Amino acid sequence: MVVHPALKAAEGGIRLPEARLGEAVGLTQAIDLDVVQAEVVPVSKRRPATLLGKGAVERLAETVKANEIGLAVVDGHLSPVQQRNLEKAWDCKVIDRTGLILEIFGERARTREGSLQVELAALSYQRSRLVRSWTHLERQRGGFGFLGGPGETQIEADRRMIGERIVKLKRELEEVKRTRELHRSARRKIPYPIIALVGYTNAGKSTLFNRLTRAEVLAKDMLFATLDPTMRGLKLPSGRDVILSDTVGFVSDLPHELVAAFRATLEEVLEADVVVHVRDVAHPDTEAQAADVEAVLKDLGLSEAVDRGLVEALNKIDLLAESERVEVLNQAKRRPLALPVSAITGEGVEDLLACLDERLSQGREVLDVTLPLSDGAGISWLYRHGEVTARHDDDTTAHMQVRLDPVDAQRFHQRQAEGGRS
Repeated sequence: MVVHPALKAAEGGIRLPEARLGEAVGLTQAIDLDVVQAEVVPVSKRRPATLLGKGAVERLAETVKANEIGLAVVDGHLSPVQQRNLEKAWDCKVIDRTGLILEIFGERARTREGSLQVELAALSYQRSRLVRSWTHLERQRGGFGFLGGPGETQIEADRRMIGERIVKLKRELEEVKRTRELHRSARRKIPYPIIALVGYTNAGKSTLFNRLTRAEVLAKDMLFATLDPTMRGLKLPSGRDVILSDTVGFVSDLPHELVAAFRATLEEVLEADVVVHVRDVAHPDTEAQAADVEAVLKDLGLSEAVDRGLVEALNKIDLLAESERVEVLNQAKRRPLALPVSAITGEGVEDLLACLDERLSQGREVLDVTLPLSDGAGISWLYRHGEVTARHDDDTTAHMQVRLDPVDAQRFHQRQAEGGRS
């Protein structure tokens, strides 16, 4: 059973309760659970004991019994007391939105860093409530055991073990972060620009990533299909090499435990030269989803990039009715950084690549360079590090117009001052 508590308008945000319920059902189905009952339950005020009103709790208890439901998902935040009271009232396992998302992340994380971060988030969440599922640490399958467990024995011992495990995980994560920083330092020496794809979960980031890089990253019509960041090389129309990064999808009310735990994963976004916000324009809640993504980006310290304007890939235009499609295309004409695309058909992808090329060119210095043709290393260096926009040669000299990033322009001037050594 999936229940979305519809709080009064002041607390409910801009999303329709029905849309939130649909998303919660999608999250539940993402871990192969059968949803036999799903409904929106109006909540006039939060009840400290059960969150929901007494009448709703009693009515849903009858639903649970009649349908032999073994798990109830409450699409909101439950305190440990509320969770325990609902379990007693309904006589079934109860988890909240945070527990559900952590369970999904536990099943999907593939890399060592992803697994460590999810486990840290799960343990931080568990420590604040009665521990029923410590045995998940010995299980071979993914997930974090919120869906069952050994009971409420040895709670204090479990909490102590969790505390020790958290300390160990944080130490291991620091090692992983140091390794990633070494990789980043190595990339800075070969300064390829980084383009990061961000967006709401299931917006089509991985499908677009595969389309652009011809990679084979898992891409499914499923919430949270991608959890671990993936990076691939990409050549833009100008010939410039860049690194494209596919990141974890965002979601409304992302558990704060996960925002903290995945900050390191999203460091690739903080390092990015260009951030591409991939939007599912065929989704009825696309505007609310976009607002959620921008809010998380600002939380990560990217307020300036958001305010300046992100490149928007208006994805899934192949799913729009003709009238909606025309409306999206007209909107895009008024917003130069909004590009209608279809990751499935490839429509609009060339325009997106051209926009990324242009965006990366902003802030580049244009140099008029004269080099002897005998300086093959210097000419080759300019082609590798810059964008040669014009060139003509005479018998002995190459005359070139080159766009370079400021740091590369400085390196080139230094190279010339040292007599042509790179």
